[in-house]
Amino acid sequence: MDYYLSEELREIRDLCAQIADEVVRPAREDLDRENRFPTEIMRVFAESDLFRIYIPEEHDGLGLGVLALCVATEEISKVCGGVAVCYAANALGAMPILLSGNEEQKKRYLPLLASGEKLAAFGLTEPDAGSDAGAIKTMAIRDEKDGSYVLNGTKQWITNGGEAGIYTVIAVTDPSRGTRGASAFIVEDGTPGFSYGKKEDKMGIRASATRELVFEDCRVPAENLIGKEGMGFIIAMKTLDHSRPGVAAQAVGIAQGALDEALRYASQRKQFGQRIDSFQGIQFMLADMATQVEAARALAYSAARMIDAGARRFEKESAMAKVFASDVAMRVTTDAVQILGGYGYMREYPVEKMMRDAKITQIYEGTNQIQRSVIATALIRETAARGR
Repeated sequence: MDYYLSEELREIRDLCAQIADEVVRPAREDLDRENRFPTEIMRVFAESDLFRIYIPEEHDGLGLGVLALCVATEEISKVCGGVAVCYAANALGAMPILLSGNEEQKKRYLPLLASGEKLAAFGLTEPDAGSDAGAIKTMAIRDEKDGSYVLNGTKQWITNGGEAGIYTVIAVTDPSRGTRGASAFIVEDGTPGFSYGKKEDKMGIRASATRELVFEDCRVPAENLIGKEGMGFIIAMKTLDHSRPGVAAQAVGIAQGALDEALRYASQRKQFGQRIDSFQGIQFMLADMATQVEAARALAYSAARMIDAGARRFEKESAMAKVFASDVAMRVTTDAVQILGGYGYMREYPVEKMMRDAKITQIYEGTNQIQRSVIATALIRETAARGR
Protein backbone atom coordinates (compact mmCIF):
# COMPACT_ATOMS: atom_id res chain seq x y z
CA MET A 1 0.00 0.00 0.00
CA ASP A 2 1.06 3.58 -0.62
CA TYR A 3 1.33 5.52 2.63
CA TYR A 4 2.25 8.73 0.80
CA LEU A 5 5.59 9.07 2.53
CA SER A 6 7.51 12.23 1.86
CA GLU A 7 10.59 12.12 -0.34
CA GLU A 8 12.78 12.35 2.77
CA LEU A 9 11.05 9.38 4.37
CA ARG A 10 11.32 7.32 1.20
CA GLU A 11 15.04 8.07 1.09
CA ILE A 12 15.42 6.96 4.70
CA ARG A 13 13.44 3.80 3.99
CA ASP A 14 15.60 2.94 0.99
CA LEU A 15 18.83 3.70 2.84
CA CYS A 16 17.84 1.53 5.79
CA ALA A 17 16.78 -1.28 3.46
CA GLN A 18 20.16 -1.13 1.72
CA ILE A 19 22.13 -1.15 4.98
CA ALA A 20 19.98 -3.95 6.36
CA ASP A 21 20.57 -6.07 3.28
CA GLU A 22 24.26 -5.35 2.78
CA VAL A 23 25.50 -4.99 6.37
CA VAL A 24 22.99 -6.52 8.79
CA ARG A 25 21.96 -9.64 6.85
CA PRO A 26 25.47 -11.14 6.56
CA ALA A 27 26.06 -10.64 10.30
CA ARG A 28 22.69 -11.53 11.84
CA GLU A 29 23.26 -15.26 12.28
CA ASP A 30 26.58 -14.80 14.07
CA LEU A 31 25.24 -11.95 16.21
CA ASP A 32 22.29 -14.09 17.26
CA ARG A 33 24.33 -17.21 17.98
CA GLU A 34 27.05 -15.34 19.87
CA ASN A 35 24.69 -13.01 21.78
CA ARG A 36 26.93 -10.20 20.53
CA PHE A 37 26.20 -6.48 20.40
CA PRO A 38 26.50 -5.09 16.83
CA THR A 39 29.05 -2.35 17.57
CA GLU A 40 30.27 -2.13 13.97
CA ILE A 41 26.71 -1.89 12.62
CA MET A 42 25.88 0.89 15.08
CA ARG A 43 28.88 2.74 13.67
CA VAL A 44 27.47 2.34 10.15
CA PHE A 45 24.14 3.73 11.33
CA ALA A 46 25.94 6.71 12.84
CA GLU A 47 27.96 7.35 9.69
CA SER A 48 24.69 7.23 7.72
CA ASP A 49 23.12 9.85 10.03
CA LEU A 50 20.34 7.49 11.10
CA PHE A 51 20.59 8.58 14.73
CA ARG A 52 19.78 12.13 13.68
CA ILE A 53 16.29 11.21 12.44
CA TYR A 54 14.38 11.87 15.65
CA ILE A 55 16.60 14.63 17.09
CA PRO A 56 15.42 18.24 16.48
CA GLU A 57 17.35 20.28 13.96
CA GLU A 58 18.48 22.80 16.58
CA HIS A 59 20.39 19.98 18.27
CA ASP A 60 22.14 18.62 15.18
CA GLY A 61 19.31 16.33 14.14
CA LEU A 62 17.03 16.07 11.14
CA GLY A 63 13.82 16.72 13.07
CA LEU A 64 11.78 14.17 11.13
CA GLY A 65 9.79 12.80 14.06
CA VAL A 66 8.31 9.51 15.16
CA LEU A 67 7.09 8.35 11.75
CA ALA A 68 10.60 8.57 10.34
CA LEU A 69 11.91 6.54 13.26
CA CYS A 70 9.19 3.95 12.64
CA VAL A 71 10.07 3.71 8.95
CA ALA A 72 13.77 3.18 9.76
CA THR A 73 13.07 0.67 12.53
CA GLU A 74 10.71 -1.35 10.34
CA GLU A 75 13.24 -1.70 7.52
CA ILE A 76 16.02 -2.86 9.84
CA SER A 77 13.62 -5.24 11.64
CA LYS A 78 12.75 -6.99 8.37
CA VAL A 79 16.25 -8.41 8.50
CA CYS A 80 17.05 -8.50 12.24
CA GLY A 81 14.83 -7.51 15.14
CA GLY A 82 17.80 -7.65 17.52
CA VAL A 83 19.85 -5.10 15.61
CA ALA A 84 16.75 -2.96 15.15
CA VAL A 85 16.10 -2.69 18.89
CA CYS A 86 19.73 -1.69 19.50
CA TYR A 87 19.04 1.20 17.15
CA ALA A 88 15.54 2.11 18.34
CA ALA A 89 16.41 1.94 22.06
CA ASN A 90 18.50 5.07 21.60
CA ALA A 91 15.32 7.02 20.89
CA LEU A 92 13.70 5.47 23.96
CA GLY A 93 16.64 6.57 26.11
CA ALA A 94 16.70 10.04 24.57
CA MET A 95 12.94 10.61 24.82
CA PRO A 96 12.84 11.86 28.45
CA ILE A 97 15.42 14.51 27.53
CA LEU A 98 13.56 15.40 24.34
CA LEU A 99 10.20 15.69 26.12
CA SER A 100 11.13 17.14 29.50
CA GLY A 101 14.78 18.14 29.53
CA ASN A 102 15.82 21.76 29.93
CA GLU A 103 17.76 23.61 27.24
CA GLU A 104 21.11 23.00 28.90
CA GLN A 105 20.48 19.26 29.05
CA LYS A 106 19.36 19.20 25.44
CA LYS A 107 22.42 21.16 24.28
CA ARG A 108 24.75 18.91 26.23
CA TYR A 109 23.36 15.47 25.37
CA LEU A 110 21.26 15.52 22.20
CA PRO A 111 24.12 16.35 19.77
CA LEU A 112 26.09 13.40 21.22
CA LEU A 113 23.13 11.12 20.54
CA ALA A 114 22.46 12.60 17.09
CA SER A 115 26.01 11.91 15.95
CA GLY A 116 26.04 8.40 17.38
CA GLU A 117 29.06 9.28 19.48
CA LYS A 118 27.03 8.09 22.48
CA LEU A 119 24.22 5.55 22.67
CA ALA A 120 21.29 5.93 25.06
CA ALA A 121 19.24 3.62 27.29
CA PHE A 122 16.14 3.99 29.45
CA GLY A 123 16.19 2.68 33.03
CA LEU A 124 12.72 2.02 34.40
CA THR A 125 12.16 -1.72 34.96
CA GLU A 126 13.28 -3.40 38.19
CA PRO A 127 13.10 -6.96 39.58
CA ASP A 128 9.81 -6.12 41.35
CA ALA A 129 8.58 -3.38 39.02
CA GLY A 130 7.66 -4.52 35.52
CA SER A 131 4.07 -3.91 34.50
CA ASP A 132 3.64 -2.20 37.88
CA ALA A 133 6.01 0.64 37.02
CA GLY A 134 4.90 2.54 40.11
CA ALA A 135 6.54 -0.09 42.35
CA ILE A 136 10.12 0.99 41.64
CA LYS A 137 12.45 0.89 44.63
CA THR A 138 15.62 2.54 43.34
CA MET A 139 16.09 5.53 45.61
CA ALA A 140 17.56 8.97 44.89
CA ILE A 141 18.25 10.85 48.11
CA ARG A 142 19.10 14.52 47.85
CA ASP A 143 22.24 15.71 49.60
CA GLU A 144 21.30 19.08 51.07
CA LYS A 145 24.95 20.16 51.17
CA ASP A 146 25.45 20.40 47.40
CA GLY A 147 22.02 19.53 45.98
CA SER A 148 23.24 16.34 44.31
CA TYR A 149 21.32 13.05 44.44
CA VAL A 150 22.67 9.72 45.70
CA LEU A 151 21.17 6.74 43.85
CA ASN A 152 20.90 3.22 45.25
CA GLY A 153 19.12 0.31 43.60
CA THR A 154 19.05 -2.01 40.60
CA LYS A 155 17.39 -1.75 37.21
CA GLN A 156 16.73 -4.95 35.27
CA TRP A 157 16.42 -5.93 31.60
CA ILE A 158 17.72 -2.62 30.29
CA THR A 159 18.21 -2.59 26.52
CA ASN A 160 21.64 -1.19 25.52
CA GLY A 161 22.76 -1.64 29.13
CA GLY A 162 26.55 -1.58 29.29
CA GLU A 163 26.79 -0.28 25.72
CA ALA A 164 25.14 3.12 26.15
CA GLY A 165 26.96 6.18 27.40
CA ILE A 166 23.84 8.08 28.52
CA TYR A 167 21.08 6.64 30.71
CA THR A 168 17.75 8.19 31.67
CA VAL A 169 16.81 6.62 34.98
CA ILE A 170 13.62 6.75 37.06
CA ALA A 171 14.18 6.70 40.85
CA VAL A 172 12.18 7.49 43.96
CA THR A 173 12.92 10.83 45.62
CA ASP A 174 9.94 10.82 48.03
CA PRO A 175 8.61 7.34 48.91
CA SER A 176 5.69 8.84 50.85
CA ARG A 177 4.06 10.15 47.66
CA GLY A 178 3.72 6.92 45.66
CA THR A 179 4.01 7.47 41.91
CA ARG A 180 4.18 11.22 42.54
CA GLY A 181 7.40 10.64 44.43
CA ALA A 182 9.46 9.39 41.46
CA SER A 183 11.91 11.57 39.53
CA ALA A 184 13.94 11.23 36.33
CA PHE A 185 17.72 11.60 36.08
CA ILE A 186 20.47 11.53 33.48
CA VAL A 187 23.28 9.21 34.52
CA GLU A 188 26.43 8.94 32.44
CA ASP A 189 28.48 5.80 31.97
CA GLY A 190 31.53 5.92 34.22
CA THR A 191 29.83 7.80 37.05
CA PRO A 192 31.30 6.49 40.35
CA GLY A 193 28.90 4.04 41.97
CA PHE A 194 27.27 3.10 38.67
CA SER A 195 28.06 -0.39 37.35
CA TYR A 196 26.51 -3.20 35.33
CA GLY A 197 25.19 -6.57 36.41
CA LYS A 198 24.84 -9.71 34.35
CA LYS A 199 24.15 -9.70 30.65
CA GLU A 200 20.96 -11.66 30.02
CA ASP A 201 20.94 -14.78 27.83
CA LYS A 202 17.69 -14.21 25.93
CA MET A 203 15.42 -16.31 23.73
CA GLY A 204 15.30 -13.68 20.99
CA ILE A 205 16.71 -10.28 19.95
CA ARG A 206 20.02 -11.76 21.03
CA ALA A 207 22.14 -9.17 19.23
CA SER A 208 20.90 -6.59 21.71
CA ALA A 209 22.56 -6.12 25.09
CA THR A 210 20.16 -6.54 28.02
CA ARG A 211 21.82 -5.87 31.37
CA GLU A 212 21.24 -4.87 34.95
CA LEU A 213 22.12 -1.32 36.01
CA VAL A 214 23.50 -1.24 39.54
CA PHE A 215 23.62 1.95 41.63
CA GLU A 216 25.64 1.93 44.84
CA ASP A 217 25.91 5.38 46.37
CA CYS A 218 26.00 6.79 42.84
CA ARG A 219 26.15 10.57 43.08
CA VAL A 220 24.33 12.44 40.31
CA PRO A 221 24.63 16.25 40.06
CA ALA A 222 21.50 18.34 40.60
CA GLU A 223 21.63 19.61 37.02
CA ASN A 224 20.98 16.04 35.81
CA LEU A 225 17.46 16.02 37.26
CA ILE A 226 15.02 15.99 34.33
CA GLY A 227 12.11 18.34 34.89
CA LYS A 228 11.19 18.66 38.55
CA GLU A 229 11.15 16.28 41.49
CA GLY A 230 8.03 14.14 41.40
CA MET A 231 7.68 14.21 37.61
CA GLY A 232 9.47 10.90 37.00
CA PHE A 233 6.41 8.68 36.57
CA ILE A 234 4.73 11.19 34.24
CA ILE A 235 7.94 11.47 32.18
CA ALA A 236 8.20 7.67 32.00
CA MET A 237 4.60 7.25 30.83
CA LYS A 238 4.93 10.03 28.23
CA THR A 239 8.15 8.43 27.01
CA LEU A 240 6.44 5.07 26.53
CA ASP A 241 3.44 6.65 24.79
CA HIS A 242 5.86 8.21 22.29
CA SER A 243 7.95 5.06 21.84
CA ARG A 244 5.28 2.37 21.47
CA PRO A 245 4.67 3.07 17.77
CA GLY A 246 8.36 2.22 17.36
CA VAL A 247 7.77 -1.18 18.98
CA ALA A 248 4.83 -1.61 16.61
CA ALA A 249 7.12 -0.78 13.69
CA GLN A 250 9.67 -3.31 14.91
CA ALA A 251 6.92 -5.94 15.09
CA VAL A 252 5.68 -5.03 11.61
CA GLY A 253 9.21 -5.34 10.23
CA ILE A 254 9.75 -8.76 11.82
CA ALA A 255 6.40 -9.95 10.49
CA GLN A 256 7.09 -8.59 6.99
CA GLY A 257 10.48 -10.27 6.96
CA ALA A 258 8.90 -13.59 7.90
CA LEU A 259 6.19 -13.17 5.26
CA ASP A 260 8.84 -12.45 2.62
CA GLU A 261 10.72 -15.62 3.57
CA ALA A 262 7.52 -17.69 3.49
CA LEU A 263 6.60 -16.33 0.06
CA ARG A 264 10.07 -17.05 -1.27
CA TYR A 265 10.09 -20.59 0.09
CA ALA A 266 6.55 -21.38 -1.07
CA SER A 267 7.43 -20.34 -4.62
CA GLN A 268 10.35 -22.78 -4.70
CA ARG A 269 9.30 -25.76 -2.59
CA LYS A 270 7.56 -28.58 -4.46
CA GLN A 271 5.38 -31.32 -3.02
CA PHE A 272 3.18 -33.74 -4.91
CA GLY A 273 4.75 -32.41 -8.11
CA GLN A 274 3.57 -28.82 -7.52
CA ARG A 275 4.90 -25.64 -5.95
CA ILE A 276 3.32 -25.37 -2.54
CA ASP A 277 2.14 -21.82 -3.24
CA SER A 278 -0.35 -23.41 -5.65
CA PHE A 279 -2.12 -25.13 -2.76
CA GLN A 280 -5.18 -23.26 -1.54
CA GLY A 281 -4.34 -23.98 2.11
CA ILE A 282 -0.99 -22.22 1.75
CA GLN A 283 -2.51 -19.41 -0.31
CA PHE A 284 -5.06 -18.66 2.41
CA MET A 285 -2.32 -18.57 5.04
CA LEU A 286 -0.24 -16.17 2.95
CA ALA A 287 -3.26 -13.96 2.25
CA ASP A 288 -4.12 -13.72 5.96
CA MET A 289 -0.50 -13.02 6.87
CA ALA A 290 -0.21 -10.21 4.32
CA THR A 291 -3.52 -8.66 5.37
CA GLN A 292 -2.54 -8.69 9.04
CA VAL A 293 0.87 -7.14 8.34
CA GLU A 294 -0.67 -4.35 6.26
CA ALA A 295 -3.27 -3.59 8.92
CA ALA A 296 -0.56 -3.46 11.60
CA ARG A 297 1.56 -1.14 9.48
CA ALA A 298 -1.38 1.19 8.89
CA LEU A 299 -2.10 1.39 12.62
CA ALA A 300 1.57 1.99 13.52
CA TYR A 301 1.97 4.75 10.93
CA SER A 302 -1.33 6.34 11.97
CA ALA A 303 -0.27 6.51 15.63
CA ALA A 304 3.13 7.95 14.65
CA ARG A 305 1.47 10.59 12.48
CA MET A 306 -0.80 11.59 15.37
CA ILE A 307 2.24 12.20 17.56
CA ASP A 308 4.08 14.14 14.87
CA ALA A 309 0.97 16.26 14.26
CA GLY A 310 1.03 17.41 17.89
CA ALA A 311 -2.00 15.53 19.20
CA ARG A 312 -2.60 16.27 22.87
CA ARG A 313 -3.45 12.69 23.85
CA PHE A 314 -2.56 9.53 22.00
CA GLU A 315 -1.92 6.89 24.64
CA LYS A 316 -4.87 4.82 23.34
CA GLU A 317 -3.72 4.88 19.72
CA SER A 318 -0.12 4.20 20.72
CA ALA A 319 -1.19 1.21 22.80
CA MET A 320 -3.45 -0.07 20.00
CA ALA A 321 -0.58 0.04 17.53
CA LYS A 322 1.76 -1.80 19.87
CA VAL A 323 -0.67 -4.52 20.96
CA PHE A 324 -2.04 -5.23 17.49
CA ALA A 325 1.28 -5.21 15.65
CA SER A 326 3.05 -7.40 18.21
CA ASP A 327 0.21 -9.95 18.19
CA VAL A 328 0.39 -9.95 14.40
CA ALA A 329 4.16 -10.49 14.52
CA MET A 330 3.71 -13.55 16.72
CA ARG A 331 0.99 -15.02 14.48
CA VAL A 332 2.75 -14.31 11.21
CA THR A 333 6.15 -15.64 12.29
CA THR A 334 4.50 -18.78 13.67
CA ASP A 335 2.69 -19.28 10.36
CA ALA A 336 5.93 -18.69 8.46
CA VAL A 337 7.60 -21.48 10.42
CA GLN A 338 4.60 -23.69 9.61
CA ILE A 339 4.82 -22.96 5.90
CA LEU A 340 8.51 -23.85 5.86
CA GLY A 341 7.72 -27.03 7.78
CA GLY A 342 10.76 -28.86 9.12
CA TYR A 343 13.07 -26.34 7.48
CA GLY A 344 11.33 -23.54 9.33
CA TYR A 345 12.30 -25.14 12.62
CA MET A 346 15.98 -25.20 11.68
CA ARG A 347 18.43 -22.36 12.24
CA GLU A 348 19.55 -22.65 8.65
CA TYR A 349 16.46 -20.61 7.79
CA PRO A 350 15.79 -17.22 9.46
CA VAL A 351 12.10 -17.68 10.31
CA GLU A 352 12.81 -19.53 13.55
CA LYS A 353 14.87 -16.52 14.67
CA MET A 354 12.08 -14.18 13.60
CA MET A 355 9.62 -16.17 15.67
CA ARG A 356 11.91 -15.91 18.70
CA ASP A 357 12.43 -12.18 18.09
CA ALA A 358 8.70 -11.52 17.70
CA LYS A 359 7.78 -12.74 21.18
CA ILE A 360 9.43 -9.91 23.08
CA THR A 361 7.38 -7.29 21.22
CA GLN A 362 4.34 -8.59 23.13
CA ILE A 363 6.18 -8.07 26.43
CA TYR A 364 8.47 -5.06 26.59
CA GLU A 365 7.44 -1.42 26.85
CA GLY A 366 4.27 -2.63 28.54
CA THR A 367 2.86 -6.14 28.17
CA ASN A 368 -0.07 -6.54 25.80
CA GLN A 369 -2.33 -7.20 28.77
CA ILE A 370 -1.38 -3.80 30.19
CA GLN A 371 -1.89 -2.20 26.76
CA ARG A 372 -5.44 -3.53 26.68
CA SER A 373 -6.05 -1.95 30.07
CA VAL A 374 -4.70 1.36 28.74
CA ILE A 375 -7.00 1.16 25.72
CA ALA A 376 -10.06 0.25 27.78
CA THR A 377 -9.42 3.03 30.30
CA ALA A 378 -9.16 5.58 27.49
CA LEU A 379 -12.36 4.30 25.87
CA ILE A 380 -14.27 4.54 29.14
CA ARG A 381 -12.94 8.06 29.77
CA GLU A 382 -13.90 9.18 26.25
CA THR A 383 -17.37 7.67 26.57
CA ALA A 384 -17.93 9.45 29.90
CA ALA A 385 -16.78 12.75 28.38
CA ARG A 386 -19.24 12.40 25.49
CA GLY A 387 -22.00 11.60 27.95
CA ARG A 388 -21.54 14.96 29.63
